[in-house]
Formats: sequence, structure tokens, C-alpha cells
Amino acid sequence: MLKLMRAVFTQKTHDGTTERLLQLALAYFATYILTGIFPKYFMNTAPGYPAMNDVQYMVYSTLFSSLFCVSLVIAWKWYKFQSQGRITVLGLTFPKEFLYIIPSGVCTAVVIPTTTLMYLLPISVMVAMIIMRASIIIISRIIDSIQIRQGILTKTVYWEENVAVAFALFAVALQLLNFKGAITFSRAAAGLTASLKQLFVFYPNNFAFITNVTAMTILTSYIIAYAIRIYIMNYFKNTRTKGVPYDNKGFFAVEQLSASATMILAACAVVFLMTPDAVNPKDFVANFQSSFSVPHAQWFKAALAGIPYGIGAFFSVFLFMFKGRTATFSGLVNRLTSLIAGTIATLVVFFLMAAKPPKPEDWIGLVVIFIAIYFLSLAEKKRACELAKTHEVEPESDSTIVCAPLKEQLP
Repeated sequence: MLKLMRAVFTQKTHDGTTERLLQLALAYFATYILTGIFPKYFMNTAPGYPAMNDVQYMVYSTLFSSLFCVSLVIAWKWYKFQSQGRITVLGLTFPKEFLYIIPSGVCTAVVIPTTTLMYLLPISVMVAMIIMRASIIIISRIIDSIQIRQGILTKTVYWEENVAVAFALFAVALQLLNFKGAITFSRAAAGLTASLKQLFVFYPNNFAFITNVTAMTILTSYIIAYAIRIYIMNYFKNTRTKGVPYDNKGFFAVEQLSASATMILAACAVVFLMTPDAVNPKDFVANFQSSFSVPHAQWFKAALAGIPYGIGAFFSVFLFMFKGRTATFSGLVNRLTSLIAGTIATLVVFFLMAAKPPKPEDWIGLVVIFIAIYFLSLAEKKRACELAKTHEVEPESDSTIVCAPLKEQLP
């Protein structure tokens, strides 16, 4: 383990190795902690804090995070895409992958604002986070099944990955439970059955948003956009022909450029074409327009706070598109990393801003997450050996993963 971590922190690793996977996960973990802390600071209404509303923070932080991503991919010239072939449409010749990468960028432009809008709906923040995290885990597993049937994915989803999915969903579902009954569990006098009934209390009111048309439209848009995006990422990953570079940097660049262009057009439409509801203080259009017309005194600081989100976007996409792994595995690594980082961010906010501490279900969920990670580690060891034997990935020279020797072929 020490040898592995030394390689992770001190070496330049090869694409598709376990060491590279850990590097990306740790980098995403660090940026996600900051991404979880900053909104709590800027939207804190206690004396001495900025007290921004959700829409203001979304506008300012998204502004710099998008600008940051676009500036880097242009500066590094990642837009010089290494294509499998070119196509001509209406006299324009471009890489044929653009036909689906640009739509993926449009979906990204849908995901970013709908993620924030989920927190503005008649729905608890807790349930919003559960829906978003669980949907990605489920979508990733479904996409593997679809692409296996289509013949696009030729790899098998290991049973360890399926077990990890079950534990991850259980960890997420724990947030829907109330553990206050556990406090009185030992005091219950009505017998074991009555005590167990008190242990978990389900909250049906958390799902009142199902009858709200606006809420369901935003939720459906989020899930569909993310599903299309993850499908496209894995289509790109699983259809690269032998000898063609696996250019996930080019994919990221084109996707971010198209996402930024889409968000600029959408922002202009909201500012110049939509009519605000002046009576409703929580009206999205009114708050969006006022973010520009009457900017918050600390808008620039909030914009700078969006940079960690922009940095995290690199690692998030590279985890989703990690070479040689299934969508199930990559989606789990991405979401479990964010879940752990979210718990750490909650602790930091608790100690520094006197906010609410993690709930009992958060700690129990964290334990379940580590169980899921254990099964993922078993799957990763099997996959790393499989990729090494088929020469899809070049292992590190000092890799700590020991693979069984290849079986001799029978005559």
C-alpha cells in the first residue's frame, strides 16, 4: 500500500493504470471539498457572511468556472482533436466525433443549472442530493447493459461492481431515514417489534414535489441530460479503434467549448427575453437578472470561488471516461468520491461556521461507502490484470498489483 501511494503522489503515471485512477480520484476529492464549502460560506445568512441567494452564487461561480475551463483548454490547445475520421457537412469538414461530442456539451449546459435549480424547488436539499447521486449510479449501470447488448462494450461488468452498486445505493438511501428512533431503542418497553418500528421512520412528505410540474420538469431534464452525456462518454471510450489515440482531453475541450456557448446563449435569453415575476422573491428569472443589474457586493469573490468547481470538472470527466473501465465502475468512483468529500466538507463547515454537524445517517452511510469501495478495489485489481494481459494499458514498472499468470493455451 505504501508503495502504491508513493507512486500516486510522486510519479507521472500511465493512462489507464490504477495509480492514475487514484491520482484523479484524490484530485477530484480535494476540489469537491472546496466546492462543498464555498456555497455554505457565501449563502450563509448569519451576521458577517455574504448572504447571497442560490441564483446569485450560481451565476457568479459558474461564470469563472466555465471561463477557467475554456481558457485552459484553449491555452493548452486541447481542441486539436485526434479523430478517427473526418466528415463534411454543408461544406464544413470536421472530426466525425463532433457529431456527438457537441450534443454532450449541450447536455452539460443543461446539467449545470438544473443541479442548482434542484435546490430551489419545493424539495429538501437532502432529497435533491439523493436523487442526483443515485440517478448517476443507476444510469451508469443501465448504460453498460445497453452498450453490451449493442456490442459497443465488450467487457464484462464484474459481480464485485454490482455489489458495490448495491452498497452505494444503500448508503445514499440512508439519507431518507430518521435515526432518532435508535436513541430510544434501548428504552423501548413494548417489545422488539415495536422498537424496530421506531428505528427507521420514512418521510413521505419529502416526495410531495412529484405533483409539482416545474419540479418534475427540472428533475427529468437533469436525469435525461446526464444519461445522454454518460452514454456519449462511454460510446466515445468504447469505440476507439486500435491505433487511434484515446484523446479524452480533446473530448473535454470540445464538450466544454460547446457547453459554454450554450450557457451564454441561455443566459442571454433569460436576461433579455424572459419576464420576471416581481411579486415572488424566489423567482428564478428575477434573481438571475438582478445578479447582473444589481450585482452583489462580493460577486467577484464568489466568482473566484467557482474556480475549484472548474478544476474539479477536469477530474470528474476524466474519471467518467477512465480508460478500460465500465460505466458502472467509473460512475461509482466518481459518485463515491463526491459523497466522502461532501461529508468532509460538512465537518469543515461545522467547525468553522458553526453549522449543523453530520447526522448519524451520514456516518453510517460513510461506513457503507467504504464497504462499496472495498468491492470496487477487488474489481479494479481484476480489471487491471485483464487490461495488462490484453496490452490495453501499460502497467507501472513498480506496480504493486500481482496478477495470476496467463493460462497455457491447449493445442
